[in-house]
Order: sequence, then structure tokens, then C-alpha cells
Amino acid sequence: MSAKVFIIDTNVLIAGLLSTQENSPTSRILDGMLNGTLIYLLSPDLLREYRAVLLRPKLRALHKLTESEIDQVLTEITANAIWHEPKVQHQQGAPDPGDQHLWNLLASERHAVLVTGDQLLIQHPHPGSSVISPASFIQWEE
Repeated sequence: MSAKVFIIDTNVLIAGLLSTQENSPTSRILDGMLNGTLIYLLSPDLLREYRAVLLRPKLRALHKLTESEIDQVLTEITANAIWHEPKVQHQQGAPDPGDQHLWNLLASERHAVLVTGDQLLIQHPHPGSSVISPASFIQWEE
């Protein structure tokens, strides 16, 4: 069986960073991203979204990371990722226009699996693609 390639939605990254349970699905996903054991795609748009959300004042109050620490985490995530710059896809729109960059990644890498906590994306997946929750991701691994 070939290794799966994943796309990690911003909400999963944030939940992993904020989790107080080191064995939670989102913590395990974040750990896999940071230690290089998870195979995942990263695009310029997704990286920008990670950074923008991590810098939101309400989230900064929760995670208590400085801008420099955020950039260090993102550098590690980028170093372990498969960098992918998808061509813009206009044929299939995401259920939420703010998630179009995820749909573009899925369209450009047919075998990638999106891991998200967004129920709208899970219930209305990109045609021909897999969209799963963090809990389902952990079940796939075990």
C-alpha cells in the first residue's frame, strides 16, 4: 500500500497547537507535521492562512506564542512539507469560497486526503477526493 498524502486544514493545525491532550487526534497530526513523519502538502495560500490565523489576537492570547515563535513553527512545518503550487481551478468551487485554496490543492493532487474539522467540507467533499476528520485520520493510521 502506498503512503497517503494529506492536506491539513488550518483548523486542525490550530486545534493541535491549542490542545492540552498530547494524544488527541489534532495533537498527533501536528506532531507528525513537526517531526516529519506525516506526508502532507503545503501551498503558498495555505501557509499564508496558517500564519494569518495564528497571528489573530484572540488566538495569540490562547497559544501565547510570539510572532517569532509562530514563524519558527511555520518554518518547521514548511521544511517537512511537500511544497505544491496548484494552478487555479475554476471548474469546481469549494462549499465555502474561503476554502477554495484547499479545493485547488485537492484538484491538483488527486490522491491527497484533506483532514479538516469543518463539517461543511466533510459533508460536501471535492469530487473524487477524500475529506476526513482528525478522528478519522487517526483511525486510518491505526
